[in-house]
Amino acid sequence: MTDRADELRGNLLQVRERIEKACQAAGRSPDEVTLVAITKTFPVSDVRALAALGVRDVGENREQELKVKAPECADLTWHFVGQLQSKKARSVVRNASIVHSVDRSSLVEALSKAAVAEEKSVRCLIQVSLAAYGSAEAATGAGRGGVEPSDVPELAAEIAAADALELGGVMAVAPLGSDPDEAFAGLRDVASRLRSEHPGADWISAGMTGDLEAAIKHGATHVRLGRALLGTRPSLG
Repeated sequence: MTDRADELRGNLLQVRERIEKACQAAGRSPDEVTLVAITKTFPVSDVRALAALGVRDVGENREQELKVKAPECADLTWHFVGQLQSKKARSVVRNASIVHSVDRSSLVEALSKAAVAEEKSVRCLIQVSLAAYGSAEAATGAGRGGVEPSDVPELAAEIAAADALELGGVMAVAPLGSDPDEAFAGLRDVASRLRSEHPGADWISAGMTGDLEAAIKHGATHVRLGRALLGTRPSLG
């Protein structure tokens, strides 16, 4: 085994241990939490090495990388987790089966049109803004995307009614300067209200390297990890 494969194995063991401990503390089973490896800027060889170690869910936040890596690893489940321009919906739908970052009606329309054209079903998560749980500086600065919690029901109804789309649940990123415990508690409440109207929309995509424990405490079903698994990202150049 190469040094890189050994490194990834060690990182994965540490991540699995963190997830297990967080689930134990929350009274949950680790089987309830899916690890999504975020491979931004890392090579396809790392994706294949993680796959050999049992990681089957992979995420990208740039369409340019997704369309290169996904065809080479088509046996894996690909997630798109970044902000998405409607004009790139067809490319993303062609290469991924889950989109975590649905945040507007025009994107719902574009994804539906693309999914129909590609003859596939796409699972969509509504990205929820948790800016209200961040610092004043974070709330007034560059946001991390997403719709206001009050706008989730309307967007959910649009996704549920759209051809070839499946409403999967919610996604969020804890705001800069926030207490992730408070932020993810807020997301849990949004998710609970969504499930009351759409019982099948039971995914909560939340938690990254620095805050996965808080996310799991508040019901995350999917955690999106890059640095903890793969290390410091190479420069984009």
